[in-house]
Amino acid sequence: MRRVIFNQKGGVGKSTITCNLAAVSAARGLRTLVVDLDPQGNASHYLLGAAATDATNHLADLFEQVLNVSMFAKPANAFVHASPFENLSVLPSSPRLADLEDKLEARYKIYKLKSTLEELESEFDRIYIDTPPALNFYTRSALIAADRCLIPFDCDAFSHQALYNLLANVKELQEDHNADLQVEGIIVNQFQPRATLPRQLVETLAQDGLPVLPAYLGSSVIVRESHQLAKPLIQLDPKHKLTQAYVALYECLEQNG
Repeated sequence: MRRVIFNQKGGVGKSTITCNLAAVSAARGLRTLVVDLDPQGNASHYLLGAAATDATNHLADLFEQVLNVSMFAKPANAFVHASPFENLSVLPSSPRLADLEDKLEARYKIYKLKSTLEELESEFDRIYIDTPPALNFYTRSALIAADRCLIPFDCDAFSHQALYNLLANVKELQEDHNADLQVEGIIVNQFQPRATLPRQLVETLAQDGLPVLPAYLGSSVIVRESHQLAKPLIQLDPKHKLTQAYVALYECLEQNG
């Protein structure tokens, strides 16, 4: 199963959600891969720590190989890096992805990610794809390559207004490129149960018939600590309230799947 975590708005927690759902999956014994398509590389640094900076054979190298066709091309698994956590691997990002985007788009390599992940699918039970905060070549590649789409929603009015436009973009891509893609659900992030606006916004989404997932993610300083230590929550503090919210979200997704 290939899941893409996508939102055109920045700061909604895509990388944190991607990495922590993947970490729960790995902790459950499933061979799990995180694909980091964001040139900022937040997911790569979260799961690989300092090793992400020194990594060779990363996603930019794979795409450069696509542009420079050679009979000596490396297989897709040559670009996969094991994380320090059992069952959890990363196809890491690089700032060079930003430089390659126009070249890849001009050569119409929009389906290359899909074929790469199909090549890797026998080696992994779950694949989670982190995306940049834009509807660009890489996010469209991810939506074409994925089976399921998860949309983080961070409970503010601007996110609410943008959500419907985002869903329209996903629907257009489904119609044109990937009829099998399902919007698996909207992930409510940074939820404050005692605040009026977040509750009203989530209620409005549900009233509009949108697939709001029932396990909400709150906010906590432990997330910053988790980032700093390059250690997902399930590894850092399995009993923490936010960790348990991620476990509940993961179980909801698996039950639906």
